[in-house]
Formats: sequence, C-alpha cells, structure tokens
Amino acid sequence: MKEKTGGFLAEFRKFIARGNVMDLAVGVIIGGAFKGITDSLVNDILNPILGIFAGGNDALTGLSISVPGGGEILLGSFINAVLNFLIMAFVIFCLVKAMNRLYRKKEETPPAPPAPSNEEKLLTEIRDLLKAQKEEN
Repeated sequence: MKEKTGGFLAEFRKFIARGNVMDLAVGVIIGGAFKGITDSLVNDILNPILGIFAGGNDALTGLSISVPGGGEILLGSFINAVLNFLIMAFVIFCLVKAMNRLYRKKEETPPAPPAPSNEEKLLTEIRDLLKAQKEEN
C-alpha cells in the first residue's frame, strides 16, 4: 500500500515539474495581473466616455433596471464584463497570431539536405558505370 502512495506522489511530482504546467501557472499569474489593467481601462477610461453617450458622465456600472418585486438588473455591470472579455480576447488573439507567425517563419526555413557521403558518391559512380556498360551491350 505504501508503495502505491509513493508511486502516486512521485507521478504527481513529475506532472507538476513538467514545463507545460509551469507555463500554465505563469500564464494564469500574468493573466490575473493583466485583468487589473483591463478593469482599470474599462472602469476608468471607457465607462466615462460611454457614460457621455448614455446620458451622463457617470460610469456605466450605475446603469440598472428596476424589476417589479424589488430586484434590479445590473446592466452596467454586464456591459463592463463584456468589455473586459472583449479586450482580453483581443489581446490574446494578437498574442496567438504573433506566436503563430514566429513559428511559421521557423518552419518555412527547412535545413539544407546533407551532402552525400563519400560512399554514396562512389555508389552513384558505380551505378552510372554499370548503366553505361549495359547500354553499350
């Protein structure tokens, strides 16, 4: 029983140490930090501009619709979430497009084929001589 636990923990440790998991962790941390930037962009810059068109200089977060029975539909919060999503999706799209372009350039330049070895050159000469000899007969 102890052997299985050690095997499981060793397998888990190997899984965590793989590069893909570490890349994912770094991506999540950077994504969380970038979310703060997009939240600020939407709340501090875009909302006041959109508020001008919505009929006031207030941020759109205050935009809500009262529902009979005492509830409210927070339309402004939903618009903020959609704007945040669109900004994040656009940035990720641009990053993926740039990465694909880099990988495509690397793939387009295949290495030159290796020069034939001395043995291959000699075998080619023998083949050509045998072929010429056969045509003479």
